Amino acid sequence: MELRSQSTPEQIQRAHHSIKNRISKDFAKDKISRMFNGAGISVQGKNKWDIRVHDERFYNRIFLKWSLGFGESYMDGWWDTEALDQLIHRLYTSNTAYKKSNFPAKLDMYKARLINQQSKIRAQKVAHVHYDLGNEMYADMLGDTMQYTCAYWKQAQTLDEAQAHKLDLICRKMHLQKGEKILELGCGWGGFAKFAVENYGVEVDAYNISKQQVEYARKRTRGIPVTIHLADYRDAQGTYDKVAAIGLCEHVGYKNYAALMEVAHRCLKKHGIFLLHSIANNFSTTHSDPWFNKYIFPNGMLPSIKQLGETMEGLFVMEDWHNFGPDYDRTLMEWYHNFDRHWPIYQEKYGERFYRMWKYYLLSLAGAFRARRIQLWQVVMSKDGVPGGYESVR
Repeated sequence: MELRSQSTPEQIQRAHHSIKNRISKDFAKDKISRMFNGAGISVQGKNKWDIRVHDERFYNRIFLKWSLGFGESYMDGWWDTEALDQLIHRLYTSNTAYKKSNFPAKLDMYKARLINQQSKIRAQKVAHVHYDLGNEMYADMLGDTMQYTCAYWKQAQTLDEAQAHKLDLICRKMHLQKGEKILELGCGWGGFAKFAVENYGVEVDAYNISKQQVEYARKRTRGIPVTIHLADYRDAQGTYDKVAAIGLCEHVGYKNYAALMEVAHRCLKKHGIFLLHSIANNFSTTHSDPWFNKYIFPNGMLPSIKQLGETMEGLFVMEDWHNFGPDYDRTLMEWYHNFDRHWPIYQEKYGERFYRMWKYYLLSLAGAFRARRIQLWQVVMSKDGVPGGYESVR
């Protein structure tokens, strides 16, 4: 826009605003393009992991919101790629991604420091937003085992086989014996309880806050010695031979890790075993990625070695710490292929934006595990130690 001496103040203001916007857009585009180039990603390139931008507002959205803007702009169809998992993997391994401090992340950090985001009342949110989406969709995505945690691919060929191996690995690590009474904190759709009872002859009491999961789990375990409580893990009572928390710790939060450890310790018999299975962070934080917090796992966060270590100190003997995070990459890819294959059944119910959100969720996590950005831990602890020592298995 050309400025002339006879231009009105309104015209001058509009011209300045236009120039400012153009500079801002060009600046954001240059910065974001440099980030992609540093990861070997081209805009409008020919590689499967290259990015195709459909809306130029994409650059400003990422520059202002980073990971939140990246995910939201994908949900809105502003960009695409043939291999989202490979793109995310490249961003993480290039060490260029998400290093900038941004407002959404800072806001989540301040909230987490001021408020217990995973209190009993707030913990209900993830059940409503995520786990109560519909058992049918989860069944089609997860397979016959209905396991929504990392499979164990050692000597396994299929997803169902790998999930069964994971369940058996947990039972063997806990040294389950016939007739023992087991407490499960957070039970999903009842898969572990059913497997442990049928294969190891134990009894299981389980706690879960998702109404749909509890309803499914109760039907699935009808007629066998399993009791499913629609209640928070902090409400658990009684004395047990062994305790398991499989995929719960991601929803516990750093303010409540001590509470989780104390519940397990209180409910365990002397020399009893507590197994914790959780996705985990390489560093300590107080909040999760802003996009995942907003759209997938509200109020969730991943623990670090330091955070878990500090809260188990004085309560447990750490017997074994097993990391098989790379197995989650393959698990997530299997889930995505199942989800994508069954999507036509659910398209009308959930809509295109949900599809893109779920695709971004599964494939970006696969890329993060592939880059070893996050881990999968199984930690075995004992109350007062296992007499004679603990013998681990793999």
